[in-house]
This record gives sequence, C-alpha cells and structure tokens, in this order.
Amino acid sequence: MILHWHRRDLRGRDNRGLARAADGDPIVPCFVLDPTVLEHASPIRVHCLLEALAGLRSWYRDRGSDLLVGRGEASAVIRDFAATYDASTVVWNADYSGLARDRDRAVTAALEDDGIEVETAHDAVHHEPGSITPAQGDHYSVFSYFWTKWQDREKAAPIDPPAEADLAAVSGEGLPSVDDLGFDDPEASPPTVTQERGRERLTEFCSGPIYRYADERDYPAADATSRLSPHLKWGTIGPRTVYAATERAADRADAPSERASVEAFRRQLAWREFYAHVLAYNPEIVVENFSGYEFEIPWRNDPDELAAWKAGETGYPIVDAGMRQLCKEGWVHNRVRMIVASFLTKDLLIDWRTGYDWYRRKLADHETANDVGGWQWAASTGMDAQPYFRVFNPMKQGRDYDPDAEYVKTYVPELADASPAEIHDWDEHGPADRERIAPAYPAPIVDHADRRERAIEAFERARGGDQEQ
Repeated sequence: MILHWHRRDLRGRDNRGLARAADGDPIVPCFVLDPTVLEHASPIRVHCLLEALAGLRSWYRDRGSDLLVGRGEASAVIRDFAATYDASTVVWNADYSGLARDRDRAVTAALEDDGIEVETAHDAVHHEPGSITPAQGDHYSVFSYFWTKWQDREKAAPIDPPAEADLAAVSGEGLPSVDDLGFDDPEASPPTVTQERGRERLTEFCSGPIYRYADERDYPAADATSRLSPHLKWGTIGPRTVYAATERAADRADAPSERASVEAFRRQLAWREFYAHVLAYNPEIVVENFSGYEFEIPWRNDPDELAAWKAGETGYPIVDAGMRQLCKEGWVHNRVRMIVASFLTKDLLIDWRTGYDWYRRKLADHETANDVGGWQWAASTGMDAQPYFRVFNPMKQGRDYDPDAEYVKTYVPELADASPAEIHDWDEHGPADRERIAPAYPAPIVDHADRRERAIEAFERARGGDQEQ
C-alpha cells in the first residue's frame, strides 16, 4: 500500500502528490487532525476544514474507497496508519510555513525509523521555492523581478485524478464536529468550501468577471474578484486548474483589453506564489519584520483604538465596512484589506502582528504566506512593501473606490440613509451635522492628517536608527 497524506490539498483532481502515489500499489488516503496545528486554528477555519474533508470523503466513497481521518500528533498517527496498512511509502504535498516544516520533519524521522519511504511533491505552487531565483540568493524580495520570470515559465497542465482501481478499498470512521474539536461555531457565515463549489466559482469568474477584473477589481461593491481564495487556501481547487481556466479565458477574449485583464488576474496568482517562496526561506517573518529594523518602530498599541478597529467603530466608513464584512463573512475585499491594514499600522500605529493575528482568527481564507506578506506590505516592514511615507487616506480611498458608498452602506447600516457625499465627508462634519446625518455612527476616533505625520516621523526615526548602526 501507499499512503497519501492530505493536508492543504483537499481534492482528488489536479493533485500532484496523489497522482504520484498512483504510480504503485493501491492508495490509502488519510488526513490528520493534529492538535499542534489546531492550536493555531479558529472556528471559521475549522468549519471550512471539516466541510472540505466531508466533500473529499464523499469523493473517495463514490470511487469505492474512503478518507481515513485520525486525531493526534501527526508523527504518531501517520506512523500508525502506515503500520496498519503495511504501507511501503507515504506521499504528501509540501507546505512552507515553519510550523508545517517542523511537523513534516518529525513525521519523516518517525517513518524512516520504520523503514518507510517518504515522497513529497510541490502542489500548491506552479514553481517550487528555489526554482525562480536572482543571480545571488535563494529567492526574490522584489515582486516585479519574480513576476517577469514567473510569467515566462511554462505552467504544467492539470493532473488527472487516480483511477478507481488505484484506490484502496478502505473504510473510515465519521468526522468530528467543530464542537468535538473544542471550537465554538463561527460567528461569520462561512463560504462553501468544497471541490464542486471551487470549480463552479472558477467557471463563473472566467465566464465574465475576469474580463472586467483589471478595471473593477479595486471596487469592493463590484464583485469583480474571483473569490477563489478559500479554495486555494484549502486546496479544494488546484493551481494548475485555475491557470488552465485563465488560458481558455484568454483564448476566448474578444479584445486586447480583455486579454490584459486576464493577465492582471494572473499577476495576483503570481503574488500568492511570490509570498510562498519568501516564506519558504524566511519562516521567521511570521513574527519578525522582513525589512530588518525589528523592534525599532515605536508601536503605540492603544487598546481602545484597537478595540474600535476590531469592532468597525473607527468613524472612518470604509475601514468600518471592511472590519464588519470580516466579522460577518470571514472574507474581505483585497483593496479594503489594504485600507484597514494601513489604518491600523499607520493611523493607529499598532503593530502589524496584532492585525495579522486578528485576521488569522477571523478569515476563512487565512494563508500564512499571503497574510504575512500582505500585512508587512501595508506596514512597510516587508518584502517589496509600500513605502513608509505612503499612507492611505481612508476618506480618499472611500471616494475613489466606493464612490456611491454602496459597499459602505451594505456593511454599515447606520449610514444607510446618508448620501455618498455626506459619507465621504464624514471626517469634515461637525458634531451637529453628524447627529443629523447618522446619530448612531461614531465620529472619527483620530485625525488622519495628524496621525499620518506621526507615522512618518516614527518610521523615519526607526530607519535612522538602522542607519546609525
């Protein structure tokens, strides 16, 4: 027997590790609910995980097999599975976080002690870390250079699933509930995370919205993004499947602008991979600044301001809409993610790690590489980050990207009766006007202009400290 250990590849189709396992003896599919990993989980992500596992189990059962699910430290559970089914080889797809790599080293050591072969595959990315490099070094830290090489590299086609005859006729036990695993039910309404929904969403996106992506992706009310992030996070759809769909969309395009829009979406796929490459060689960036001036930035970390940010009660409409969307849906539009992250790290001068941790707990699509990369980008501490002196003005961002205030009104009902002009001038109204327009909505908790200057001064002091060393 060959054991295929599913982790973040909860699908049967387009699965490189599973296809590799199909080259020999019958495949025994398995998954481990590891308490070391679950310590870093959250209710909404556990819900999505269990839903994806249930879908994958059904996929196997339809083919005369099953998904074995064990609970416990992965090194012990995988070893037990291998012994029970007399497995000669265990195959899995690589992950790139420090936590995952520590786990995998422990599993590898346990299996090698038993004389069991280990094989790994790179499945979550098109090009494995270390394959796109500058002349000096093991990875790029500037995206534009990475993008140039990434787009020129040939992309593999989607991988066929194993045949039914390749799957072992095994039978597993039932899945635990969210409560069984020690988590509360999620406060947000989770997205549907299954193989079927992932393929449906990809088809929906590539049938129309992808051709408007370049022009509309920054407008949160337009629903012009792919919404594939939960599926890529959990692996209910494969990266080769997504890229192949963009190739077909480009072939169907009626105009150069539509083909350019497809390319703009591919650029976002490359950003995701760029961050994975950086994390693979810098696992410490989950807790440390990539830029090198660790501990120099005088973060204020005001608890009242942090509480207002988390609750969506800052008095900056598009910031509050984003934070409320996060709590309601477990997802936030990418432009709004940048706005709220800039507001936290620059206007409030609160450590990006605090924001990252909150999003890690609330997002259904939390992915370590992507989220660390995004937060450090906004905080001006990361790889190819936004310059520290460029501070998003949340009112201007609202005017530019939500001009009709449609997005704000969807998530901030206190402003439902206000006009777009009244919403976009909220920081300029006096107390009497705010009471008249929307008495239940708070005044801005800070003055953006003042806080912008303070943030720039703080970062300049930090940079100056580096230069003196």
